[in-house]
Formats: sequence, structure tokens, C-alpha cells
Amino acid sequence: MGLFKSVKPEPVDVAAEQRAREQIEVEEAFQKGITALRDFIAPSSIELESGHFKLGTKYGRTLYIFGYPRQLYTGWMSPLINIDEETDISMFIYPVESQIVLENLRKKVGQLEASIQIDSEKGRVRDPGKQAAIQDAEELRDKLQVGEERFFRFALYITIYAFSLEELEYIQHKIETILGQQLVYSKAATVQMEQGLSSTAPQGFDTLQIKRNLNTGALSTTFPFTSADLTQESGILYGINMHNNGLVIFDRFTLENANSVVFAKSGAGKSFAVKLEALRTMMFGAEVIVVDPENEYQRLCDAVGGAYVRLSLNSQTRINPFDLPRVIDEEEADNALRSNLITLHGLLRLMMGGAQAQLSGGESLGPALSPVEEADLDQALIETYAKAGITSDPLTHNTPPPTMNDLYQTLLHMQGTGPQLAQRLRKYTSGTFAGIFSQQSNIDINNSLAVFNIRDLEDELRPVAMYIVLNYIWNKTKTDQKRRLLIIDEAWQLMRYEDSAQFMFSLAKRARKYSLGLTTISQDVEDFMGSKLGRAVVANSSMQLLLKQSTSSVDVLAEVFKLTSEEKKRLSQFPVGQGLLFAGQNHVHLQIVASPTEQSLITTNPSELQQIQELATNLHSQNTQPNQVINQGASGEIF
Repeated sequence: MGLFKSVKPEPVDVAAEQRAREQIEVEEAFQKGITALRDFIAPSSIELESGHFKLGTKYGRTLYIFGYPRQLYTGWMSPLINIDEETDISMFIYPVESQIVLENLRKKVGQLEASIQIDSEKGRVRDPGKQAAIQDAEELRDKLQVGEERFFRFALYITIYAFSLEELEYIQHKIETILGQQLVYSKAATVQMEQGLSSTAPQGFDTLQIKRNLNTGALSTTFPFTSADLTQESGILYGINMHNNGLVIFDRFTLENANSVVFAKSGAGKSFAVKLEALRTMMFGAEVIVVDPENEYQRLCDAVGGAYVRLSLNSQTRINPFDLPRVIDEEEADNALRSNLITLHGLLRLMMGGAQAQLSGGESLGPALSPVEEADLDQALIETYAKAGITSDPLTHNTPPPTMNDLYQTLLHMQGTGPQLAQRLRKYTSGTFAGIFSQQSNIDINNSLAVFNIRDLEDELRPVAMYIVLNYIWNKTKTDQKRRLLIIDEAWQLMRYEDSAQFMFSLAKRARKYSLGLTTISQDVEDFMGSKLGRAVVANSSMQLLLKQSTSSVDVLAEVFKLTSEEKKRLSQFPVGQGLLFAGQNHVHLQIVASPTEQSLITTNPSELQQIQELATNLHSQNTQPNQVINQGASGEIF
């Protein structure tokens, strides 16, 4: 007989189990919540008021368009889309059956005609508005009937954001003013801010349902992608359009002229931008010539296998300013000697100290040449060329040209003021500056990139050297015409003197004829724009790039380029690499971008240069290490 022991079951804690299940559900809900996308994009809070709403710390307000003028023109929304404020714009388009619209138009025309008939019978003054409405309705009926037009219901909403109610009111007034100028009227969606916010959210729900009738033609004018754009099918990449994140791609040679000016304070990225443009332009077969006063282009020149010409009193490079261009054009050939004589007059005034500086104080570099001295100098130049066998006859222009030493000898043996002029010229022939510009040229540039470095020249000789180099380049341009860029860095040094500034202006004015694009770079805006010739150079440049400016320069540039108040304010606040790019009638807010390879070739940032040097050193040591191991193994020291 078996014995059975009864076991009493332990009581179940139902409340504990319930709490455990609830805790698991809460944890699951929490885990699900932190991984949901809406938790990442949702604001911390939302407050709805009758006249505005608040998302987190930002205030917002939705406006709707309720009135349009009789006619809308293409691009009327451009000021609204390009406004420099934070906005969300939504458009809703609802097609309407043409048959329904035709029936409604027929009734409307009948009502209007009846109203006009009643006014006529009662002797009332004719209402032009009713006549225009009938005319528009009949015209639309004709186009709808043949399928030329369609009819739509259109809703346009704008939500604006600000950090305070005062700023919100200011932005609303700004937008209403922009729209009001085009007879487009808007109102705030009072007491419907929640619906307004929902209607401008990316969900695509029109919860406001405030629509107006538009036909196809009027609706097409609301095409939203009307922001400033400089993109072409061909050309080089200049950067990113900060208005719409589009690419700024265009060919400067398609403009009225290919000239460009670049203004920026030191360190704002002007040389970086110009070197990037030069590097990319060479990829399309164009030649680039640079006048480099600060030795900033040597690394780029070495990287692309360019010609690097170093001008200094100790170098063996020689440029003869008496060289004549070998032009094929008959008219240019007839004027080649006369043109070079005029250029030499300006150069010699600069060399003899007779040039007037274009500074505010009218500083003079020495006694100016008198009319008698000018006449004697002109005669001496003609005689010097004649002694070398060169006359106005183009057939004599292939003869080796004279040099500055020949002119010195001619002046020395002339009557009148010749000997005095020779004494003022002597330091360039047998004195301190002898040799560099008083002998026959020994360079012949035939390369896609040519850099003339004048950094090692004395300050007194540098403007003279820039003048002579530019004349040499100009003669080469006239001799061999092809697409070229001529980059003149620190151009303000030339604009200080009347003769060199006049030569710069002549280059800017005539460059287009020879497929030359002149790029002028300067950080001293006041000096450059302080003369009429400086402003004329800017006026003859179809492209302008304005990077970050010093506060003192902003007012000058704002006056010259007719900047808006917002552009003027930002011009002194741009980060490095951002600026305003003007091309013809268009201008954009530009971010200059470069690939890592381009960055390493053109940067002048000391820290970046140091990193590049360290990387090159490490790569060099890594590449040489295997050779050392192999050599050791061959000698039996390892194996």
C-alpha cells in the first residue's frame, strides 16, 4: 500500500507578473521609439498659437497666396525663392476637366454681358474691368476648346521661420513687400497654423485648401527652379552654388570678353581660386601665363611640367623690351612698330622716374618728362630702330631688334636733352640694374603653363619688370593667337602708376580680339579702384570674383558692383573659399571646391604644406626601405 503526500501549491503573485509584463512592454516600446526615424527628425516640442507656432526654440508662420494680377511673367517667384531667409514653400496643383471650365466660363460671360447691357440701359459709365474680364474669358474659352490651354486649381503656401517674433514680423513684411511689388497678395493663415505647417511639410498634404484658378500659361510662370544659375553644357567647374547646391560650370570665353578680376583680403583664398581655375582650364587645351610676384605658382608649375622663368639681377634670363611681334595680320604688321614705340614711351617714363603714382597724395617717383624731353625721346627711339635696320616696313621687322644699350648710345650723342635722358637711363645699361633688360631676349616660351617669377627683384625694379613682362606676353599673344589666360597677381602694383595702369587698361580692352582672358588679382582694393583706369579695367571684365574683404574695402566694392545690403553685409563675413561670383548679368554665392589632388598642388596654407611635406617624406622612406632589404640580402647579411 503506497503512501501519498499531498503538496500544497504555492500562491501565484499575479501583481508581480503584471508588473513584469508591463516593464517588458515599456522596454520594447522604448527600444522601438529610439530607433524610429520620426524621433530623430521631430522637434523637441511644438506650440500652436493663433498667429504663429513654435518648434523647439524657433518661431514659424504660414502665409498663403490669395490674389494674383491679370498677367504673370516668367520668373516672378525668383526673388521669393532666392530670398536669404529660412522658408518652406509648397505648391499644390489640381487639374480641372476642360468641359467643366468651359461651361462655367460660358455662364460667366453671359452674366458679364448681361451686366454691361443693364449698365448701358441705365446710362451708367462703362466699366473697363468688366470689358477686360469678358475679353480674357473669351480668349481662354478659345484656347481651352482647341486644347491649347488647360485649367488648374493652384495653391501656394509659404512658411517662414525666425528666432523671435520681432524677426518673424520683419521677414513676413519682407516677403509681402516682394510679392506686393508684383501685385501678388498674401495673408497669414490665422487660426490655421497647424494646417499651414502640415501643408508645407514634406508629406504632401494640402490641409489648408486655399486655391486659385490658373491656366497653363500662368501656372508655368510658377516653375520653382529659378534661382541664379551659371551652369553651361561646357566649361570648367568653379564651385558650388550656395543658393541651390548646383554646380557652377561655365566657359568664361563665352562671355562678352574673357577678362576677370579677383578681389580679396590676404588669406581669403584668391590665389587658390585662380590657380584652381588655371589648372582646370589647361585640361581643355588652353595656355596659361602667370606674372607671379610672390613665388606662389612654382609647385603648380613643376607639377604640370610648365616653364618657370625667374627674373632677378643674378639670373641669366633676359627680356628685350625692343622685341617686335611677328604678326601675320597685315594691318597689325603695319602698326607693330608704332604700337611698340608707344609702349616703350610708357616704359621709359617709368624707368626714368617720370611716372606719376595713382595714390591719393599724387606721389611722384621723380621729375616728370617735359614736352621737349618727350619729343627727343621719341626721336631717339625711331633712330635706334632705324640704326638696327627696322622701319615701318613690315619686311624689316624680322631683323634683330636694338637693345636698351643702343638707345642709351643714341641719346648720349643727340643734341638737346638727349645726354640728360641718357644719364637717367644709365643705371639700366651699365649701372645697378644693368643686364636684365638691356640685352637680347634669351627665352622662348612654348608651354601650356609659363610662370614669370619677379619675387627676387628689388621693389623699385618690380613695376618695370611687370611692365616689360606684360609687353613680352602681349607680343607673343599677337604673334601666336590661341586661347590663353594671362594671370597678373598683385596687380595693384601696376595700377599705382599712370603709364603701367594705361597699359593694363589697353590689355583689358584688346584682349578679346586675340582670344586672351586677362585675370587681375588684387588685395588692395582702395589702390586699385582709386584711379579711373582701375575702374575701367573692372568695367572691361565680364567676370568678377569677390571673396572675403576687409571692412574698409566693403563700401568701395558695394558702390562699384551695386551690391545689395545683404551682399554688402556678408562680404566681410565670408569664410575662406566663399564669395560672390559675377558673370555677365548673373551672380551667385559661390563655394570654391577642389579635389584632394588639386588641393595638394595649389594650397599655400602653411599647415597643409607641412602635412604634404611630411607625407612625401614618409612615402619616400617607405619606397626606399625595400631596396635596402634586398641589398642586404644580396650581400648575405640577412640570409
